[in-house]
This record gives sequence, structure tokens and C-alpha cells, in this order.
Amino acid sequence: MDESDATSQAVLFDMDGVIVDSERYWHDAQPEHIFPATLAGAYPDLDETTGMNYKEIYDYLDANYETKVSKKEFIDIFDETAREIYRERVSLLDGFHDLHDELVANEVIVSIVTSAPPAWHEIVTERFDIAVDATISAEDIDGEGKPAPDVYEHAADVLGIDSGDCLVVEDSKNGVEAGKRAGMVVIAYRSGPNDDTDLSAADVVVNGSEELRTEIRRRTGVAG
Repeated sequence: MDESDATSQAVLFDMDGVIVDSERYWHDAQPEHIFPATLAGAYPDLDETTGMNYKEIYDYLDANYETKVSKKEFIDIFDETAREIYRERVSLLDGFHDLHDELVANEVIVSIVTSAPPAWHEIVTERFDIAVDATISAEDIDGEGKPAPDVYEHAADVLGIDSGDCLVVEDSKNGVEAGKRAGMVVIAYRSGPNDDTDLSAADVVVNGSEELRTEIRRRTGVAG
């Protein structure tokens, strides 16, 4: 049996673009509002920063582009935008609660692993009544955010499970790379905004929520 076909004991969901459809709003907010407010020159391609922690996005922009505001100003702009997106715009992944209940009934660990800070992911989990075994943020660790593997390695430690027994669901190139570098099996989820993103490093790429739910069930041994 191929290693990637082994039954996974935990599912680690990214939040942005997976649990909620926020990436479609971030894809508008960054080039239309955030980048014009923070950059004096050229803007990055969105795939360069998607999946990264927002504080590290500033560091990346400051190193590779011409920033015109301080890191604190950038964080304030990003935070205000995020709160509006999560409170008023996003929708939950279709069928998430039913899938979650099936996984739990089959003793599969369910976690959210996100680059978003607690203030943001708490808005999402409270608004949509999401209860998982752990919600882990890149801000919880003394390490690098995605695409580095640190947050996924930390998640495995927190959950008390081997990395090889974890199934990661990601929608960004940086997120896919982070999961693979942590030694986990990775499903890449296409949902529209990332249709042109290079997700080839994932073990499998699925299109839409129905394919995603089917693939998660298959790889965790849960009957659909």
C-alpha cells in the first residue's frame, strides 16, 4: 500500500479557504485595499502570500516590495479587514458539520490549523458553532509560519499523534508545502479562487466540497 493511502487518524483543516470561503474575499481585499494602502510600487501575486500569517506577510512585503507604512499600521489594516470578513461575509464549508460528526463517531481526531490569530478563528468557530479537538494558530508557536512545517509539527505534538497519521486539508501552495514538509498526507482543495494555484505537491487535488468530503472519508476509513 502506498503511504499516502494509509488510513489517517486525524484530519487537520486549514481555516481560510477550507473551513470558510474567506479566500474569495481576501483575493479582493488585498489588491483592492490592503496592498494599495501599504505598498508604494508593484504588488505581489496573491499565491506568494496566501496561507502565510499576516504578520509574516508584512515581513515578506517589506523584504521584497516597497512598503510605505509601518508593520503596526499594516497589522491594524489587516485586522480590521479580517474581522469584517469573518463576521459578515464568509460561509461555512458545505456539509462540514455532518462530516465532523462522522469523523468523531469513528474516533478520528479533528483539528483546525491556521495562520489566523485566535481573535479571528474564534469569530469563525463561535459564529458557526464549530467544536473541534484543538484549534491551533501559527501564533501559538515560537517558529515560522506556513510554508514552514512548524505549525503542523506543533499540531501533531498537541494532538499526541504521529505526523504520518495526519491528513491535512489545504487550499494554498504555502499550506500544502507546510503539510508535506511536516510529513503529513495532504489533500489540496480547489474551490474557485485558487483554480490557477499550483497545488501539485499535494497527494491529491479535489474540486469542490463534495469531492473533498468523499476523499476525507476514504482516507480516514469513514463510510459515507
